[in-house]
Amino acid sequence: MGGGQRKKLSRAERQNNGPHRNLDRQGAADQKAELVRKMREKTGAAEGAGQTGDDTAQS
Repeated sequence: MGGGQRKKLSRAERQNNGPHRNLDRQGAADQKAELVRKMREKTGAAEGAGQTGDDTAQS
């Protein structure tokens, strides 16, 4: 009986067996994606119309 190496579940995790860590990880991924998008917009605005012209030429 027992002896398994397992992360100790919090009370909320035990009640509805919800892996809240995964939700946090998803939220962090969303935040990162938004940050990257903002940075791309910023660099695009700094470079001006030249960058958007390059993008249209590629596609």
